[in-house]
Amino acid sequence: MSFKLNSAIIGTLVLALAFSFDCSAQTEVEKFTARNSVYLEIGGNAGQYAFNYGGLIYQKRAFKVIGSVGFSLWAEPIEGPTIWNPAIPLEVSTLFGAKKHHLEFGVGITPFLQAGVNSSWESGNLVQSKGASHLGAILPIRVGYRYQKPEGGFFFRVGYTPFFAMPNKTREDWAFQSVFAGLGLGVSF
Repeated sequence: MSFKLNSAIIGTLVLALAFSFDCSAQTEVEKFTARNSVYLEIGGNAGQYAFNYGGLIYQKRAFKVIGSVGFSLWAEPIEGPTIWNPAIPLEVSTLFGAKKHHLEFGVGITPFLQAGVNSSWESGNLVQSKGASHLGAILPIRVGYRYQKPEGGFFFRVGYTPFFAMPNKTREDWAFQSVFAGLGLGVSF
């Protein structure tokens, strides 16, 4: 199962990169006039989903730097009322492309609050530990493709987004999740 999932992600990434390299022969560089974007990303640097705002920080010819911040709530599957844990994905991405097709590289940090959960021996269910919430963070990396017109409008991005989970109260060592991807859809203006 893991091999099939790895093959599917690698195949998708290769196709996205091949498409973006085919489009890199764009000769005329267009300056981005649409400097802001709002989008929903499934997977990606937030883990599950996030509503994001992005803004153009720098551009020179075919090179652009974009910063983004988002918000997500992760549901904690425990007995009783559902606990919603907030996450705030932050990312800096570089885009390489002359017009609307871009190769995208990015790094970020996603801090999140996580409720402490213990197993209940009587019921076999998960229950929340009182006062046991803790702060955690993941460090995502992005390699992908981004379609965004310089003048604005609809855009999407797809990327391979592995991440490092930082040590916290529940885990003493760094953990690396190599199989992860994201798909973002939104509008730039």
